[in-house]
Amino acid sequence: MKVLLLYPEFPDTFWSFKHALKFIHNKAALPPLGLLTVAALLPPEWGKRLVDVNVRKLADKDLAWADVVFISGMIAQRNSAHELIAHCRAAGKTIVAGGPLFTVEHEEFPDVDHFVLNEAEATLPEFLRDFERGETRRVYASSEFPDIRRTPAPLWELADLRRYASMSVQFSRGCPFACEFCNVTAMLGHRPRTKTTAQVLAELDGLWRLGWRGTVFFVDDNLIGNQQTLKEELLPALIRWRKGKRGIPFCTEASINLADDAKLMSLMVKAGFNQVSVGTETPEEAGMAECNKRQNQKRCLTAAVTRIQRTGLQV
Repeated sequence: MKVLLLYPEFPDTFWSFKHALKFIHNKAALPPLGLLTVAALLPPEWGKRLVDVNVRKLADKDLAWADVVFISGMIAQRNSAHELIAHCRAAGKTIVAGGPLFTVEHEEFPDVDHFVLNEAEATLPEFLRDFERGETRRVYASSEFPDIRRTPAPLWELADLRRYASMSVQFSRGCPFACEFCNVTAMLGHRPRTKTTAQVLAELDGLWRLGWRGTVFFVDDNLIGNQQTLKEELLPALIRWRKGKRGIPFCTEASINLADDAKLMSLMVKAGFNQVSVGTETPEEAGMAECNKRQNQKRCLTAAVTRIQRTGLQV
């Protein structure tokens, strides 16, 4: 079985960084981490090919090679997803779709043969069993939040790393907060689930072996959701891992309460983090209360950001 893993194009907006990337001679900001992880969940004997259309165009020879197409993406990639699905349908290919876009909007894609929704660790195994027996149904969904301590490392070798500005790894899924405008908790839950430290180090080792020395983005929606595990296990291990290595700075996203923990910030800097994105959508107390962003309420955001910056982290 030969599987084409297809990643739609981001529109020419903030999401693409298309014009900024020209200055550093890259095609895309990040590789499709979800698809590369799905590739690792597929049977090892299957042939696999990645086409990220942010990096290169989908060619007729790619479709001719493939027996089945797996497509994934985010809501921002909706228009490109429709175009790619139409192209694959015209070529007579079986189309399997999953990821955030299709989990939310699968009814809007009538030309997709099968939807493997929610987290692949929970739904993909059942689809694969049915696929092998020739008894597949159209929709596979689950309310389960799977244990990501069993998630395999992404198949980085499928991606042309030279085309990307940064690599990405994931330590945790889920967020303890409940911001009204965010769908992270609806998809991934309120209880942060973490990978083991060994898993994260194995992923970094894989990137190191492939020659990557640039930035690695920890894509967790809130890296500090499980502060105890982060402080006691992952960050000390990253400090040890970094010894004798040059390059590979880290960046991530975190909630503003990061500023309350001087030890945590110090450990992050020692581990190699030099940048953190913090959500400060509004300084207005009424606005924060309305959108249930309680972690930002009763805070002087300017003072919090200043405390973070004093540790050496860019915000």
